[in-house]
Amino acid sequence: MVSRFRSVVALLVLAAAGATACGTASANPGPADPVLRTVNVTIHYSHFDPSSFSFPPGTTVRFVVRNTDPIDHEFIVGDQAVQDAHESGTEAYHPPRPGEMTVPAGTTRATIVTFARSGALIFGCHLPGHYAYGMHGAISVG
Repeated sequence: MVSRFRSVVALLVLAAAGATACGTASANPGPADPVLRTVNVTIHYSHFDPSSFSFPPGTTVRFVVRNTDPIDHEFIVGDQAVQDAHESGTEAYHPPRPGEMTVPAGTTRATIVTFARSGALIFGCHLPGHYAYGMHGAISVG
């Protein structure tokens, strides 16, 4: 009985991990891509480095974001409407979900995004004053 319980728990954990692992830039679940590209992003002095990316449509990217600052930040990927919603929103903490996460001070977090369509997207931090300070970058898909 204990063995069966552990198997069910293991399957639930795997299913939950899979559900949060893939998505489009708008954070909607998308198909898994067998080719996963990893890019590293460093947050230092409230800026992203690098500050721009370019990917072909259909690319699945694991963003590994390292926050070297002594303050928390966010990493939000989406179009201008997504950025506007987060800039005027009140969500102080973002649980890990595709293209959206909180990156506490001195930590490294990862999110996976599938860029399904061509277009211009943005990544940014929307803690009070951060986006206006310049804490955002560009993603070109196409």
